[in-house]
Amino acid sequence: MAYAVLKAVHLAAVCASLALFSLRAAWMLWSPARLGEKWVRVVPHAIDSVLLASALLLAWSIGQYPFVHGWLTAKVLALIFYIVLGSLALKHGRTRGRRLAAVFAALLLFGYIVSVALTRNPAAWAAPYLG
Repeated sequence: MAYAVLKAVHLAAVCASLALFSLRAAWMLWSPARLGEKWVRVVPHAIDSVLLASALLLAWSIGQYPFVHGWLTAKVLALIFYIVLGSLALKHGRTRGRRLAAVFAALLLFGYIVSVALTRNPAAWAAPYLG
């Protein structure tokens, strides 16, 4: 029962994180001043903290760990790149075009992370083509 609750918390945090990233990306394009609001700077960190804590507890509860199991290693490495792309998209991209490219790349990477989580296969997107 605790696993099911923990997984539900993790999935809710995943959805909240994606929704808030998408909202902030839209504001970056059409209403950049909104990105300076205090709650916009605080809430994502709270959601991501819940997301990370629940991920660590889930990994521990199923006895699978990053850098031991390939699918979790792929998720961790993709998460690092997702964070970098998110930073470029929302803060550090020098031009609007670079920020927009970083948003799309981050969303694709987010999709990859979800596909790896669902399949427990680091080649999740390529698997149908690998035979």
